[in-house]
Amino acid sequence: MTATREQELSGRLADVRHRIEAACAVSGRRPEDLTLVAVTKFFPAADVELLAGMGVTDVGESRDQEAGDKIGAMPSDVRSRIRVHFVGQLQTNKTKRVARYTDVVQSVDRARLVRALAAGRAAAVEDEVVSGPLEVLLQVDLGEGEQAGRGGAAPAELGQLAEAVAGSEQLRLRGVMAIAPLDLDDDGVRRAFDRLHGLGEQLRHTHPDATWVSAGMSGDLEAAVAAGATHLRVGSAILGSRPPQR
Repeated sequence: MTATREQELSGRLADVRHRIEAACAVSGRRPEDLTLVAVTKFFPAADVELLAGMGVTDVGESRDQEAGDKIGAMPSDVRSRIRVHFVGQLQTNKTKRVARYTDVVQSVDRARLVRALAAGRAAAVEDEVVSGPLEVLLQVDLGEGEQAGRGGAAPAELGQLAEAVAGSEQLRLRGVMAIAPLDLDDDGVRRAFDRLHGLGEQLRHTHPDATWVSAGMSGDLEAAVAAGATHLRVGSAILGSRPPQR
């Protein structure tokens, strides 16, 4: 089973990397300037270990209970080679735990969450569970009207939210993230990601280190590459269909 799964993951990963290379060729970009975040939610730690062996350096999780247990049980030599991103919506009552096992939280969308993450990270540093600040991205809601609501702060709120992150010693602002609004055609998705890139550029005027733009998933990574994304969150195209849940 392990050999079969390894072959499956290897083939899928190669296909995704080829898609990224092709998209970069069209856009005049370099594949090495993009970070592929393999979203491993619902899949076991064994898959993460296999992907790490294939050169994957960044993985994404979005369910706290599953992620915390999975990362906690991971061999130290594997954990040391990967960066763990929390990419899902996050409740404040989960922040203490999340701040202890993740390296990046991509879904910061409100000041209350900033405060809770900072407190959780401070406690984790004091307990010597982690060292250094937690890297965060500001999630932006790119939808308008009925298309709004996929998570994220309104664009007008980003400045104030960025200042809240920058004012914490336990957090490091790295950029912006968004999910494309539902029911958009290809041109609409591209325009949404272009808008995200523009918001990231505005943010860098006052926060020069906020260079990350996380956009694109399995179905729209090409549009994200064309729009200047630096991080791609890809799940099913690499891991396959979600396994049955107990």
